[in-house]
Amino acid sequence: MQTITNDQEFRRALEQLPLDEQRIAAGRFVENVLGLCKESTVHRAVALALNPDRSDSDVEQALRGAKSHATKTYTACGSDTDWLAQAEHFAAAAAAACLQSPEIVKGGNVAWKAAMEARMARNCEMIETGEGEPASEAQQQYRILSEMLDADR
Repeated sequence: MQTITNDQEFRRALEQLPLDEQRIAAGRFVENVLGLCKESTVHRAVALALNPDRSDSDVEQALRGAKSHATKTYTACGSDTDWLAQAEHFAAAAAAACLQSPEIVKGGNVAWKAAMEARMARNCEMIETGEGEPASEAQQQYRILSEMLDADR
């Protein structure tokens, strides 16, 4: 079993994946924080990312829905920030990242982008609730990717 223990190994492993597998990995990372967002268009985007038989038109439509919800839920940081709304924003942004074109994503890796957005969602939830550990979402992502890579062997 391949064990990923840090972000360098994590990113290196993600960079080795073809785009379809990046999308599936991204969808799995976002599934882990999807409970922070109740919007059906965001859930649909994640389900589509996990489906290797998705059509380009479905991807485009789901991407628009997830991006729209991410924009709608965006809140400015400040002393009166609604951290759970911010968590929902980042969960929606993570879902959108799953379906974006690699040319649009900084660094070109949709799975890395989705993972970072998902971590931000979890961090916002932790700020609101005071529960959890900052490294736990990253650890979950390492486990998810390690299991995915092992299953592909």
